[in-house]
Amino acid sequence: MCTFIRRMRISHLNTARWLSTSRTNNMKVSVLGAAGGIGQPLSLLLKQSPLISHLALYDIVNTPGVAADLSHINTSTIVTSHTESPELYHCLKDADLVVIPAGVPRKPGMTRDDLFTTNASIVKHLATGCAEHCPNAFICIIANPVNSTVPITAEVFKDNGVYNPKKIFGVTTLDIVRANTFVAVSKDLDVNQVSIPVVGGHAGVTILPLLSQAKPTVNFSNEELTTLTTRIQNAGTEVVEAKAGQGSATLSMAYAGARFVFSLLRAAQGERGISECAFVESTVVPELPYFSTPLLLGKEGIAQNFGLGKLSDFEKKGLEALIPELSKNIEKGIRFNKFE
Repeated sequence: MCTFIRRMRISHLNTARWLSTSRTNNMKVSVLGAAGGIGQPLSLLLKQSPLISHLALYDIVNTPGVAADLSHINTSTIVTSHTESPELYHCLKDADLVVIPAGVPRKPGMTRDDLFTTNASIVKHLATGCAEHCPNAFICIIANPVNSTVPITAEVFKDNGVYNPKKIFGVTTLDIVRANTFVAVSKDLDVNQVSIPVVGGHAGVTILPLLSQAKPTVNFSNEELTTLTTRIQNAGTEVVEAKAGQGSATLSMAYAGARFVFSLLRAAQGERGISECAFVESTVVPELPYFSTPLLLGKEGIAQNFGLGKLSDFEKKGLEALIPELSKNIEKGIRFNKFE
């Protein structure tokens, strides 16, 4: 907990220093699913950011209480509450960025794919609202299964004639956060100095950590590669089982979601050199229309896709293994939007 607080405090201090020398305006961020297990801690973290002037919270229940609670925190960010569909317009109007953690959580024995039917309908409804009321906003999808909900969102925007592939992101940051943490612990490194790109998708075997590209450079035995890769891929299940049916990875996902939102807002307000991995429309792997890789973020969203870089033999095999599964996940999302 102390390390978590220290890292967030350092991030906020750096952001505040940068803002003090800039002339940019703060921004409106809308959280759809703000009263849920991820939405509440995510909103708490966003409320502390000097980058955000207006935090608009939407959920079908309990939103007024969450908003009232957060509004008592002595930061300058204004918090507003919006409940049920009639108020979705007011939540989204003039939003610069929308983050969507809405959906049902994983339970023991469930895969992300098991969540598809319920969460796909929720995401389609909310994406339609975004396409209609804030078509130029950055859209950050947390709702699982991301491998399918991002294509659903993209198809909704296409159907409404407002699709911009540079502005729709599947937030896979938790995979990077986990990879950084697990490698730092296993190699006795300062976690603040560790950076591991994680590519592919955001479920099971589709998650591919590129340990050969670790910074600082680290050597791994074949056994370590297998163990770390498997743990990163199955880390969500590790949390679900540890909570014994009482929840999923909510706190770590909120932290990762906040990190991605802050990076995107800083880039949108003109800060240069900001890179994050995300699941986006891509041609990096020809067979897959969406793929997560390191991205350079800019004022208009994706400024550059850095691609895969040089892969080890172990990672090449991992890439081959993930393609069929990720292709199936993506196609499932596209089909849902067409036939639902």
